[in-house]
Amino acid sequence: MSTPTTVTDEVMPSIRRVQLDLTGMSCAACAARVESALNKVPGVRASVNFATRVATIEAGENPSATELCEVVRRAGYDAEPRQAALGTDVDPDAEHARHLLTRLAVAAVLFVPLADLSVMFAVVPSTRFTGWQWVLTALALPVVTWAAWPFHRVALRQARHRTASMETLISVGITAASVWSLYTVFGERHTRRAGGIWQAILGSDAIYFEVAAGVTVFVLAGRYFEARAKSQAGGALRALAALSAKDVTVLLGDGSEMTIPADELAEQQRFVVRPGQTIAADGLVLEGSAAIDMSAMTGEAKPQGVRPGSNVIGGTVVLDGRLIVEAAAVGADTQFAGMVRLVEEAQAQKADAQRLADRISAVFVPVVFAIAALTAVGWLFAGGGADRAFAAALAVLVIACPCALGLATPTAMMVASGRGAQLGIFLKGHKALEATRTVDTVVFDKTGTLTTGRLSVGAVVTAEGWDSGEVLAYAAAVESASEHAVALAITGATEQRLEVDDFVAVPGRGVRGTVAGRTVRVGKPNWIVSSADAPCLQVARRAAEARGESVVFVEIDGNPCGVISISDKVKSSAPDALAALHARGLRTVLLTGDNPASAAAVATSVGIDEVIADVLPDGKVEVIEQLRDHGRVVAMIGDGINDGPALACADLGMAIGRGTDVAIGAADIILVREDLAVIPQALDLAAATMRTIKVNMIWAFGYNIAAIPIAAAGLLNPLIAGAAMAFSSFFVVSNSLRLRNFGVTRRSITT
Repeated sequence: MSTPTTVTDEVMPSIRRVQLDLTGMSCAACAARVESALNKVPGVRASVNFATRVATIEAGENPSATELCEVVRRAGYDAEPRQAALGTDVDPDAEHARHLLTRLAVAAVLFVPLADLSVMFAVVPSTRFTGWQWVLTALALPVVTWAAWPFHRVALRQARHRTASMETLISVGITAASVWSLYTVFGERHTRRAGGIWQAILGSDAIYFEVAAGVTVFVLAGRYFEARAKSQAGGALRALAALSAKDVTVLLGDGSEMTIPADELAEQQRFVVRPGQTIAADGLVLEGSAAIDMSAMTGEAKPQGVRPGSNVIGGTVVLDGRLIVEAAAVGADTQFAGMVRLVEEAQAQKADAQRLADRISAVFVPVVFAIAALTAVGWLFAGGGADRAFAAALAVLVIACPCALGLATPTAMMVASGRGAQLGIFLKGHKALEATRTVDTVVFDKTGTLTTGRLSVGAVVTAEGWDSGEVLAYAAAVESASEHAVALAITGATEQRLEVDDFVAVPGRGVRGTVAGRTVRVGKPNWIVSSADAPCLQVARRAAEARGESVVFVEIDGNPCGVISISDKVKSSAPDALAALHARGLRTVLLTGDNPASAAAVATSVGIDEVIADVLPDGKVEVIEQLRDHGRVVAMIGDGINDGPALACADLGMAIGRGTDVAIGAADIILVREDLAVIPQALDLAAATMRTIKVNMIWAFGYNIAAIPIAAAGLLNPLIAGAAMAFSSFFVVSNSLRLRNFGVTRRSITT
């Protein structure tokens, strides 16, 4: 049962936006029924997202959310208004997966001996012993009742509302096979009046228990992996929301402070932010200066200095200094909340492409029931008798049960995931993988994706008379008292450790202190020297900036003595990975929030021709959408929180495994190795997996299409039907297991 998670009730001039959590949907056909029922209500415009189980409704003041929930219930499903705050620890998909796993484990343990005994007793009747019927029944009943109850429950609810889905077919097939087995093993066997070939085909004993249990096990497996994949996808929003401030310290009229929940903060209220705290809302700095870690919004490692009059963004972290901020945008109006919506909306758009099995099920289920009914009527009119009519109709239902279909996707995903883990690739799900065979554009983030994401000292250039090691040691001594990212890079660049006294941090400029009796300053070039001073250092500065590096100057006793360039190193595997993508005919783009000079330098070093720089998170989504509007099929590769919306919006999202939980949650493929050569290999594995799934699905449905007419003709007794279903499942499993050899020989996504 899904647990409600949030309420969205946005009042517009004459339109109210409501969201409902839905439960009981099992396929895309269910979502279509709910959407149709809601859209029949006057003044209501609704869209139902099957992947997230959320209905988004635009309506006037009437009907109320309660009335809308009742409309959903009349359609045969459950609904509740979303009420809890985003970021709740409750994960309904994970809870559902745990329940399914318990049922699956019990069913699988009982199915193995049941299948062996059923086949043995059917093929070799002499092996039957006293009470053999009760042994089979004892093994089967827990599987076809308790383990299969999720299917029976949905089928019963839909029957009350005169609807049907794949669950209905599964439930009816399991129930019919179980009832027929009970009749077979306990009822008196009558000699059929037909002779010849009919006697040979229909006269043998038949046991259907293993078919009923097998359908239960295989379909439960498919539903379990589906629920687990949904849980991982939903974690992106929870991880993103968890980064927001929970409490905020506001300034009262008398100058005193009070801590309140962040969601109670109002516009134009003043609040205090101290080092290490998260800024609770977008606002304007009134007092204080500090360095702000913007990585949550921009993904870039370099902090940004702010002072009175500067704008700050909620969700970012103050590294040093104390700020007094006036709130300008709070709650849902902040940029941080906007990023949450970007991820949510992008995932909703992607979920519109539902699984092939779900699309077909809307037609497949009623067609199967119609064929079964026509089969029974046909045999009655042909004089076959009630017994033969029932047997033939039952054979249609059982042979049409999606046994192989239940294996088609999860088996391929299990094998591919295991092989991918060996290669450093994690495939989260198969929905977006449909795009892999047609991907023609690969978009890269820079920091943490093409680069290491860790700042380091690139070079130390000194003025005449100074030693680079000495200058670096003095600079590191002063920076050792700072927590700034640049300071950490400089401190880590030397093993010499000198003591610093009288340390002072000058926000937005640099640091100063006394080292070995000498006054040392380290900071921005325009704080240390004017543009006309230290010409040799200015030359080094321009050269470093041309390479896309940041620079700090060092001054000792009032004399500019050195310039230290700070770089974010390009991963050594990046050029070869880009070359491999180009060899496959793929277009590559560098999309980053960094400055154009740094972005261009990185692009040149790795072989990317197209660069789009100075782009904020919402801008990244716009770029992805523009590429798609021009007919491009886009794969996005990133690692930062700011990459989450773009990863979700792209046709295929790929996240670096050491990136943020948000990026990993929004992506479809996770790359757990630092070696970027895994990127083309991941595309190849995704394409191979999708090909395997499609072949499995074609076989599963093709098998039904071919087998149903044979069953309707009365040519399948239970034993033959069971063997046919076993062969179908064997084919699907064998085809999926071929993925274990992926990577042994060279593959291409174009094959």
